[in-house]
Amino acid sequence: MRHAEGQPVRDALRDVIFWRHPLLSGLAIVIAFIVMAGDWDWLRPLVERAASTAIGREVTIAHFEVENLLSPAPLFVADGITIGNPADFPDESRFGSIDRLSVRLDALAALNSYGDDIVLPQITVEHPQGDLRLGRTGDPNWVFSMPASSGKPPRIGSLIVTDGTLHIVDPKVNSDFTVAINTAPPGKDGEARIVARARGTYSGAPINAEFIGGSLLSLRDPAKPYPVDFKAASGSTRIAVKGTVREPLHLKGANLHLDLVGKDLADLYQVLGIPLAPTPPYHLSGQLDYADQKIRFRNFTGTVGNSDLEGDFEVEPGRERPVITADLTSRRVVLADLAGFIGAAPGKSDNPNQSEQQKIAHARQEASPKLLPDMPINLPKIRAADFKVHYKGRRIDSKATPLDNLEAYLTIDDGKVALHPLSFGVGTGEISSDIALDAQRNRVHAKARIDFRRVDLHRIMESTKIFAGAGVIGGRAEIDGSGNSLAELLGHGNGNLKLFMNGGDVSALLVDLAGLDFGGSLKSVLGLPSKTTIRCMVSDFELKQGVLQTQALVFDTKEANIIGTGSVDLGQETVQYRLTQEPKHFSIGAFHAPIDIDGRLKRPSIKPDPTILGARTGAAVLLGVLLTPAAALLPTVQLGLANDNDCDQLTRSAVASTMAAHALARAPN
Repeated sequence: MRHAEGQPVRDALRDVIFWRHPLLSGLAIVIAFIVMAGDWDWLRPLVERAASTAIGREVTIAHFEVENLLSPAPLFVADGITIGNPADFPDESRFGSIDRLSVRLDALAALNSYGDDIVLPQITVEHPQGDLRLGRTGDPNWVFSMPASSGKPPRIGSLIVTDGTLHIVDPKVNSDFTVAINTAPPGKDGEARIVARARGTYSGAPINAEFIGGSLLSLRDPAKPYPVDFKAASGSTRIAVKGTVREPLHLKGANLHLDLVGKDLADLYQVLGIPLAPTPPYHLSGQLDYADQKIRFRNFTGTVGNSDLEGDFEVEPGRERPVITADLTSRRVVLADLAGFIGAAPGKSDNPNQSEQQKIAHARQEASPKLLPDMPINLPKIRAADFKVHYKGRRIDSKATPLDNLEAYLTIDDGKVALHPLSFGVGTGEISSDIALDAQRNRVHAKARIDFRRVDLHRIMESTKIFAGAGVIGGRAEIDGSGNSLAELLGHGNGNLKLFMNGGDVSALLVDLAGLDFGGSLKSVLGLPSKTTIRCMVSDFELKQGVLQTQALVFDTKEANIIGTGSVDLGQETVQYRLTQEPKHFSIGAFHAPIDIDGRLKRPSIKPDPTILGARTGAAVLLGVLLTPAAALLPTVQLGLANDNDCDQLTRSAVASTMAAHALARAPN
């Protein structure tokens, strides 16, 4: 509440006590008779008028009296106080009431200062009740407009509150809860404590909170830090804050320890207004303070799912949108714990601490025939705050992927999201992405460029646990799409993917199985031979309206050429693909039938063509059929690779041979 440092109250008390009002000064004799008669209710209208003027609301009093008026510390008592609401509230409603208000005055201090120094050794408030809510215009009734005044506020010795209740209703945040307030006896430090307990719903979720703080009077003492002990449970979120605050009315600083426990960090949006992506269960602890107009969660450590997390997190409120800055690190990160950022169910499905909603999400995800996450992007949360986040995962713990580490720089500015860059380490190389999302409109527009820089084939093959290989892969992918989920963005996207490799080797078993060379496969399993040399790998895919179409895919090894044709429909999440092997030597037990990969992306069928292929075409002729894509690859074939490589020679040779063949076919007989 705004109270102009309590000055209107002080002026009202001074006017009442010292009769500075012209009318009151002429009634001194009458007051003497009132004192003798013991009936102070004659002054009740004057006290009501002074109090109403002081707080800008109608105040009524059922009974008023003064005890021990002629003593050094007279006691002023008002019973049955009611405080009205602003004008836009229903006539029958009221802001609050107090059963009894007792104010003791240091009369000697007041007389010595001629009323300029008001000292109130004790104020007792019995059974105060407040009904805090919004009016017809949406303005809250707990904001007071008080007249300005000069002079210093009264000095209060102690403030005792007994059996107080506040009922708070705010439909804007879907909240309805009651706070019970009492003053606890003095502790070891000799000071009383204020105890408040809240029950009800906050942001639509049940809330159960307890606050134990210093006395209400110590809130104004700049020389003494204000003690705070706060615990709250809202839904599955548990918050504990303990420590001290300097000048809490002016937020001059804090020294607090914050402990956060919950099922999902996204739930903090409802509790604290901080928009975060869905996560698995978490537990974080660190120092909470306030400085430079920023709330800071510093040096925190903890876990999110099966990943550790540490760093600094700060919020700068007071703007059109709060600004959130974070520098985060995980020494060990499980990729499943980050799945909420792309709209998938976060965390591992076997996490015993996950919420019922997370269990349902995992079960639905497992049962769904779709692979790509289709959870809608939460546009209000993206637009709710601006972010500047740096995150580093020093080691990715994954047996199924070849990714070793990651680093991301995330910014969100007025609904525009940028990941610049998002990088994954793969052996000695990396996959680096620049991603931009515009969420200012109701349909998100996304653009991404992904560079494959010296990606280690050995690391990729190692993750299969079956095949081996060595070499360096380079290339680039570009995507431009619109939609409100990852599935929509890719399913309506346009772009391309180009990957190249020269030199190295690969497991002979992989090549033999691609051509159903059972004899060769047996020898490969036995380690004879264990590897085959790679001359070149060239691939070119075009993404058009969500369909990834092969322009060229040639894997040239010492043993055979593997040719890929077909497409992947990201919108329908289906694949129709064929791998054909062109052997370079005769092998007993070889049945060179194409391998067909088709069906749903999540669980495709992989099987040989039931009809053994008859005539086969040589690698040069196949490359000739793909003349235009192969020629288009020449300007970018060097990306991520050495300048002088077999890929360059192979592609140029194939293009030259094909052009010569076409010229010969057109020549007159």
